Amino acid sequence: MTTLLKTVLPNSIRLKATQWLLISGATLMSLTATVNAQPTTFVHLFEWSWPDIAQECETFLGPKGFAAVQVSPPNEHIIGEQWWTRYQPVSYQLQSRGGSEQQFKDMVQRCKQAGVDIYVDTVINHMAAGSGQGVAGSTFSYKNFPTYSPQDFHTTCAINGEDYANNAWRVQNCELVSLTDLDTDSSYVQSQLSGYLNSLVEAGVAGFRLDASKHMPAQDIATILAQVTGAPLVFQEVIDQGGEAVSASEYFNNGLVTEFKYSTKLGDTFKNGKLAWLSNFGEAWGMMPSYKAVVFVDNHDNQRGHGGAGNVVTFADGKLYELANVFMLTYPYGYPKVMSSFEFYGDTDAGGPNVPVHQGTQLNCFAQQWQCEHRKTLISGAVNFRNNTTGAWQVNNWWDNGNNQIAFSRGAEGFVAINKETNLLQQTLQTGLTKGVYCDVLTGMLSADKSSCTGKSLVVNEQGMSVISVSSMDAVAVHHHSKIVNGPTSSPMQRTVVFIKAQTTTGQDVFIRGGIDHTYGKSIGRDCDVEPFKCALPMAHNNLRNTTTQSWKVGDSYLDWHGAQSGQNTSAAGTALDWTTNKWPNNWGVKRTVEVDGYGESVLNGYGPHYWMLDVQMDCSSSVNGWFEVKAYINNGQGWEGDINQAGAPYMSNNHFAQCGQINVFEFGNSSAIHADF
Repeated sequence: MTTLLKTVLPNSIRLKATQWLLISGATLMSLTATVNAQPTTFVHLFEWSWPDIAQECETFLGPKGFAAVQVSPPNEHIIGEQWWTRYQPVSYQLQSRGGSEQQFKDMVQRCKQAGVDIYVDTVINHMAAGSGQGVAGSTFSYKNFPTYSPQDFHTTCAINGEDYANNAWRVQNCELVSLTDLDTDSSYVQSQLSGYLNSLVEAGVAGFRLDASKHMPAQDIATILAQVTGAPLVFQEVIDQGGEAVSASEYFNNGLVTEFKYSTKLGDTFKNGKLAWLSNFGEAWGMMPSYKAVVFVDNHDNQRGHGGAGNVVTFADGKLYELANVFMLTYPYGYPKVMSSFEFYGDTDAGGPNVPVHQGTQLNCFAQQWQCEHRKTLISGAVNFRNNTTGAWQVNNWWDNGNNQIAFSRGAEGFVAINKETNLLQQTLQTGLTKGVYCDVLTGMLSADKSSCTGKSLVVNEQGMSVISVSSMDAVAVHHHSKIVNGPTSSPMQRTVVFIKAQTTTGQDVFIRGGIDHTYGKSIGRDCDVEPFKCALPMAHNNLRNTTTQSWKVGDSYLDWHGAQSGQNTSAAGTALDWTTNKWPNNWGVKRTVEVDGYGESVLNGYGPHYWMLDVQMDCSSSVNGWFEVKAYINNGQGWEGDINQAGAPYMSNNHFAQCGQINVFEFGNSSAIHADF
């Protein structure tokens, strides 16, 4: 792990510098250029045992680049099967349903060796309700515990529902659901709480979640933390949806704060709104500053309808949940926490499953009650994306279709597209990346020798453009460290050029349509009448420099038979070509070239003037053994060219036949054809 750096903050509260650097936009650029990836995300392994967490750190979390694990409270709690019994402390002995003190310390060290920190969920606002016995054998009664006597608690009063809106004193001094409320401004109580936290630091714990922080004055927390040694990361649970007597901002000086508005607003957008709204998600939506926020799609409380509730997306929402996590992890806001929970079958009190997560060689995830959401390919892949885009803490090249298809880049370091629609997302988009082939980290990774992808890939042209094709309820994400740099690529995208010789006059332009004949498509198993794009060829324009044709090329991601595509300028009669010549006439003024101006003289044009050119990256796997059809159209002029009878055609057609991956030369209305290598 990166060496710890003490950050001077008000009230002497320290944060772990590794995470602080990554979540603070002001300091992101201080990361050294030699580091390929930095941990940026932690996971809550809710109700997991200490041996299970240790094994998960070694076998998955460390190798996948997770920064830390939030673990359930490790101290003695009341006896019971319900998950919330962990939040009713009896003593500060490190004995709990999670395991023994020795197992806890072993887990901390094994995770640290795997490069994963441990954040402990600490309950310091209150002790248990009623009377009884703890899991380590300690007995207790009302306001009487091994560590505390009645004078260590606030005067008995209950927090009422209306108090949250207008009575901060009662929220912070009365009992939360009958839990005995510690007098956290007492020096003795503060010494006991800081002593507990120090024992955790001594065991190697790197950070704390302070449960129910809203129910303690911020200054009390500051005084307790000032007595804690080391530099633990601190994040405080403050449920603030706005309009309450206690606000999240009161706790900023103590460390990070949970941003519950993030969870509810993201959930409402994914369930009821439009992803197009998310282009400025974060502070502009009334949330706290990014560098102070711990964010999550859901947590153990609100997935059960508690803790602020709201329209929250959970594992029960299936693929929608994965897409929401992809957005959280790829969008630059806050310090994200991934939830890893268990199926509770409607019983919101139910504790964790009795079966361990790791049972010998068997992993009891997904099919069992343990959900292991962090192991979902889209979620762990998005963690990889975030780890590799820490140097670009901004959104660029935002695109959306006005509804539920979105895409954006993270500077020059990454690109992501999300499709929450039943329709295919098919667009030619600016990625912000350099030319090359990139591995989609949501479906696989770059091979060890950096020569191939284990999953899908994305081809980016010289202008940073790429044909983006994302299935319904799916996503794609690539970053600068997922680029193929060694050896050949098996990508089907190849540069393809089509020249059409056509004499035109001012105000006329040349377009083409093409692909595979629908009748022939049926003979080879492509029913293009039902799915028209099965007879189209995905492509990305290499030339976007011509200001006349540029607007027609935006959104044009297929060579097809259907004219303007969704998202393309409706005045386009198909795919636009650019006028070229082999030699710029001396009497035509300033020389124009395709390489600079997008039209004019071209190094590829060795044929003469008036050869209109298409230059694209084309998906050759969609062709017929490398062949595809082309028909030309001159707007404001001749219209469509007549029937063509090209020699050597692979099947019967009245159109030109071009070869994918080559230079193809035709003449408007003529059956001649030239196919040449680059």
